[in-house]
Amino acid sequence: MSSASPVPSGRTTPLRGRPWLDGAALQRARLAVVPRVRVRASRFPFVTLVSLILLAGVVGLLCFNTSMQQAAFTESRLSQQATDLAARQQTLEMELEELRAPQHLAAQAQKQGLVIATTVAMLDVETGKVRGQAAPATADATPPLRPRVRKPVFR
Repeated sequence: MSSASPVPSGRTTPLRGRPWLDGAALQRARLAVVPRVRVRASRFPFVTLVSLILLAGVVGLLCFNTSMQQAAFTESRLSQQATDLAARQQTLEMELEELRAPQHLAAQAQKQGLVIATTVAMLDVETGKVRGQAAPATADATPPLRPRVRKPVFR
């Protein structure tokens, strides 16, 4: 650069290759180290936030554990109820089978006065003739019934 560069108006001498800065402006423009002001942030909001998060977690775990225990008790009660109902159903099915048994039906029929026929007569539908000898049934001809032995029910 040439030292004969034009000087802006109001300045008299160029400084260090910068003709537009004079001495007073240069003193104002210099950077100086400013001591750092230590401002301590309060720890109270952070500690409060962490405490609230921990408290919410503990309360949430407590509620979750309580609901799981309640569900376990309900499951246990319903399982016991299902076992009891299954046993009752099995008992009722066994009683129904006993009532449907031929020995039971024969005993009930005999109590009502029914007897077993010893002779059978058959009607031929095409010809209209009776085959065999029909005879009235008597109580003496009915064989004795053997009572059914009940099996013990294990519960």
